[in-house]
This record gives sequence, C-alpha cells and structure tokens, in this order.
Amino acid sequence: MVVILIVVLVVALGDDDESTTPTPTRTPTTRTAQEQTQEPQGERADFTRFELDDRSEAGITNVWLVWTIKNSSSEKSDYSWEWEAVDADGTRVANGSQLETDVQPGQTAEGEFPTTLKSVEGIKLNVTSFNRTVSY
Repeated sequence: MVVILIVVLVVALGDDDESTTPTPTRTPTTRTAQEQTQEPQGERADFTRFELDDRSEAGITNVWLVWTIKNSSSEKSDYSWEWEAVDADGTRVANGSQLETDVQPGQTAEGEFPTTLKSVEGIKLNVTSFNRTVSY
C-alpha cells in the first residue's frame, strides 16, 4: 500500500525527467498576436520581413523566399541566417542559408531566392539562426 501511495505522489507531482522534448529555440517568421506586441530585440530586429511568395501560374510552380533587412546599427553590416520550411506534420521540406552583405547604416536591403517548394499551403517558415557582423 505504501508503494502505491509513493507512485501516486510521484505521478501527481510530476518528475524532472530530462527525457522530455526541449522547447525549440527557433524564431518563427509568422508570429501570434501576442508575439506581435513584443518586438524582436538586438540584431534580429533588423530582419523586418521574411516570407514565402508564391508566384506560380499556368500550372508552373514558382515559390520564392523574400526578405527585407534594415540596418539599425552605426556600422556597415553583413547578415547571415539559416532557415527551414516545415509542413503541417512537422516535416522539414526545405532549408537553406542566406547572406546579405554591405548594408550601410540606416539602409534597407531587399532580397529574394527561388525554392524547390511546390506550394505554400500549410508551410511554416522558421529562422533557425540569425547573425549580424561588421562589414569591412
């Protein structure tokens, strides 16, 4: 009876088993209403737009990655980031690395890159790494 009581208490109070799935550290590009009220901090705040643009027409698939960066620092900067596209089942269907160089202080840079995605339906775009460095 004592053993059953101990087991019930452990289950009821939970345990600190480290085998649980950790919370992802990705920065989503699509944010909830609550997240939209909290502006990104630091260099990540320079990344003002990152999304998929479906330019498909006449049965030809044509999905592009588009972005906007505004250099809020006082130095010419280079930006690099890694991204992934995940479908509704959580499967990564595309990923890559992008680079934007020599962005002057206060300057806005826009870019685009073709993808191999067949559709944007149900796709979530995540930035998995983002860095700003001084450009020389």
